[in-house]
Amino acid sequence: METFLVILADFGLPIAGSFAMGVFIYIILRYILGSVIGQVQTMHAIITQLDNRVRNINNDVIKLDLLISHTLDVPPDEERIARADGKKDARRD
Repeated sequence: METFLVILADFGLPIAGSFAMGVFIYIILRYILGSVIGQVQTMHAIITQLDNRVRNINNDVIKLDLLISHTLDVPPDEERIARADGKKDARRD
């Protein structure tokens, strides 16, 4: 508070008021951006979990396709297997 009074005495009311409003705007922007960053991090975590679930489902569908193809003596869809080959399995088991 003492610094504000020194600035007020040296530069006048308009400069001191501008300084006070600048500090106020800085505090408000910091608060708003802090909450936005938290929300973005939450959405990133949700999207990552959904991506892992899609990978799991894709791997399970390919396994089922191979099992059914083998059971029915039908040639498996090699293009589908080739598209999934080399991709990381997202399951944790």
